[in-house]
Amino acid sequence: MKLVAVSAGLSTPSSTRLLADRLAEAAGGELATRGLDLETEVVELRELAVPVANNLVTGFPPSPLAAAIDSVTGAAGLIAVTPVFTASYSGLFKSFFDLIDPAALTGKPVLIAATGGTARHSLVLEHALRPLFSYLRAAVVPTAVYAASEDWGSGGDAYTDGLPGRIRRAGGELAALMAARPAGPASEDPEDDVTALERQLSDLRFD
Repeated sequence: MKLVAVSAGLSTPSSTRLLADRLAEAAGGELATRGLDLETEVVELRELAVPVANNLVTGFPPSPLAAAIDSVTGAAGLIAVTPVFTASYSGLFKSFFDLIDPAALTGKPVLIAATGGTARHSLVLEHALRPLFSYLRAAVVPTAVYAASEDWGSGGDAYTDGLPGRIRRAGGELAALMAARPAGPASEDPEDDVTALERQLSDLRFD
């Protein structure tokens, strides 16, 4: 079973990449408790910025970009993490997913996440990322994770989960969908797979 994490962080080191790694570890740990082995790959969009631009102009993906797209579309689950720029996902993040066939993510379990300098941008998850992947007919897990600068090292309080708790919850939800998704080729009718995953989403409980 393969999990691909897409990180649109631009710096090195990157809090966006760190969040992607933590989410992948949480999903992998949950799958391990279910007796399932996980192969994880991280796609760093920073390294693909020039190939993405070339593809947008020429219509043909250079080989590193083609390999990244194949990894994303062929994975059993996807983690998508972007930094927040001007109250939305980054242009590089959007440009990469613009290059993926609109039907290629149908029914695929996806965990969305974002990083930013202030908690005021946390709604980017619901007004930008979730609509994007809903349009692509992906099965987006209920818990989305936003990490502001002050969240790192925070344990939360009596009313709100800290970042580690949100990471565990989101990773568990993604693992549950990946484990429940039928092995082998998809149904001849993609709507069947989507409907089944929507039922599984509604049954998720991590109280």
